[in-house]
Amino acid sequence: MSEQLKFIVEQLNREPFKKNFNLITFDSLEPMQLLQTLNDVLAEIDSKQEIDIREEMPEQTAKRMFTLLGLLKYKPTGGFSDTSSFRQGLVTGSKPVIHPILHWLLQRVPELKKRAYLARFLVKLDVPGEFLTDDVISETYHQYEELVEGFKSYHKECEQLRNSGFSTAEIRRDIAAMEEEKDQLIKRVERLRKRVESVSNHQRMLELARQLRVEKEREESLAHQKQEQKNQLFQAEQRLQRCQIQLKDLRQAASDAKPESLMKRLEEEIKFNSYMVSDKLPKELERMRRKVHYLQKVASEPAMGHAELADLEDKVSGTCCGMNQVMEKKVSRSDPMDDNLALYRQQASIIARKKEAKAEELQGAREELAGLTRELNAKSNQARGQGGVEIIRADEFKRYVAKMRGKNITYKKKRQETAELKAEFGILQRTEEILRQRHTAELQQLQTLEAQRGISGFSETQEELERVSAIKSELDELKGRTLDDMSEMVKKLNSAIVEKKSALSPIIKELRPLRQQCQELAEEYDEKKAQYDTCAAGLESNRSKLEQEVRTLREEIAQEENRYHHINCQKEVIEIQMQRAADEMKVYVSSDPQTRKKSISFGYTIHTYICKFLECEHKIQVKESHGPNMRQVRMWKDLEQLLECKKQCYLRAQSQTSIGQVIQDSGEDRLVL
Repeated sequence: MSEQLKFIVEQLNREPFKKNFNLITFDSLEPMQLLQTLNDVLAEIDSKQEIDIREEMPEQTAKRMFTLLGLLKYKPTGGFSDTSSFRQGLVTGSKPVIHPILHWLLQRVPELKKRAYLARFLVKLDVPGEFLTDDVISETYHQYEELVEGFKSYHKECEQLRNSGFSTAEIRRDIAAMEEEKDQLIKRVERLRKRVESVSNHQRMLELARQLRVEKEREESLAHQKQEQKNQLFQAEQRLQRCQIQLKDLRQAASDAKPESLMKRLEEEIKFNSYMVSDKLPKELERMRRKVHYLQKVASEPAMGHAELADLEDKVSGTCCGMNQVMEKKVSRSDPMDDNLALYRQQASIIARKKEAKAEELQGAREELAGLTRELNAKSNQARGQGGVEIIRADEFKRYVAKMRGKNITYKKKRQETAELKAEFGILQRTEEILRQRHTAELQQLQTLEAQRGISGFSETQEELERVSAIKSELDELKGRTLDDMSEMVKKLNSAIVEKKSALSPIIKELRPLRQQCQELAEEYDEKKAQYDTCAAGLESNRSKLEQEVRTLREEIAQEENRYHHINCQKEVIEIQMQRAADEMKVYVSSDPQTRKKSISFGYTIHTYICKFLECEHKIQVKESHGPNMRQVRMWKDLEQLLECKKQCYLRAQSQTSIGQVIQDSGEDRLVL
């Protein structure tokens, strides 16, 4: 389980998830968070699963995940063979259900992506049989099945093309590069041809160069065939040598083999095989059966606690003590005859154990020999398949060493001959030096004679003419080689172009129908994409309508909840008021005067009496103070009229005062302009 969690955490921390988990944080995730993590992994496999599960009902989430896992062919593990228990664990986000799913998904994400993509097109719609009786629906469903089969064939061809290693872009680039190279070569050949046309008899020379090139190509092919035949001859000689050695070994074995030795060896093999079949293998089989039975018994028992384990340990220790006591009693009671027999029994048991050990060693040696033989055969077949030489045996190696010794003797002889040739070469060099000195002396003597006869420089002129003629012959030979090289190059380029064209022609032929198929697939893809976009737009509009309805219903739910809470509050207030009224009624009808005084009605009556008393007292005070107050009001009104009259008199006096008159007012002199 820890390895499983480590693998899940490691994969979730990588691209494209980047969850940044560790073992502790991942193990402490809540069920909702664990379901969201599983949904993210499923969304990476199928983009349609990219949903926030908080906005979805748990049953819908479980149904959606359960459907996708069924398409991906996931089989529940860990004892969840029942579909209902597995679905319940998926709804509740149970770790024993989610962890194996994550481990299984993260192990094969690319494969599951491909499977989810194919499931979108290959999982057929379930149409009831009664609907298929309609001609239109039946024809549409038949067309749908034909489209599914066509998608299968197109997908297979696409996968084959992807796996074939051919790329149309690379082929186009190669063709363009070869066409460009061809154009360059054509231009180069034209330039060389123009240069060659000035040479006399160039057509004959070109024909000879062409024949020479053909002969050289034929020589190369013959040399290649000769080398292949040499290799085949060498391999045939090696096979012949091996067969001769095997024949020799078989003859020696047949000559050494006597009926007595063969019978003895067969008897030993029969004894060993009978011992293995009748004694060793049944014991091992019985021991393995007991072990399996014991393990099944232990696995079927419930888990034990520390107390039960301690009890079992006590029982085991008690049993061991009892066995030791019984053995001690048996030893104390044994007689000498039994001791002698015990000695023989011990020796027999030791011999039996040794026999079993030797049988096991023999069996292991045989198995090792068989394995080494199989490995040797496999290596030999592999070397033969790769064109190599098989591993030589001991006899072959001895012959190889003898051959190498002969070659070593030959090498020493050749080395001695090489030393003799080097000594002779030194002698020849010395001879050449002496001859060169003599030649120089004779040239000087010749120049002296030419000067005496009056023809000095004749020898130099003759040497110069010979040198010029040699240079001319070399240039002619060089021109011939240049023409041969050019014609050979042109031939090679033409053959390379023809080979490339012949190699590319089947690919181009295959590419043409593939292009047609690609165009058809592109058109079909555009058509399907348009249908998909239309369907997606319709679904999007339906989703927006549903979201609007959900939003409206949520608002109505909120309003109803507010109304519900308001009514509950009013209900509580009314209940409190009714409780107070009931309490007040109990107090009011009580026969106890003191209790009755605690009632609200009694307090209200007293408060009413106090209010009436204060009102009467206030009325009396108002009546008593009404006359003086009215007199005071009249006095204030008279004072107000008197002040208004003074104000009018003052204003009238100011308006009647002449301009420039000095008016004394309150001890001040004012000049009115």
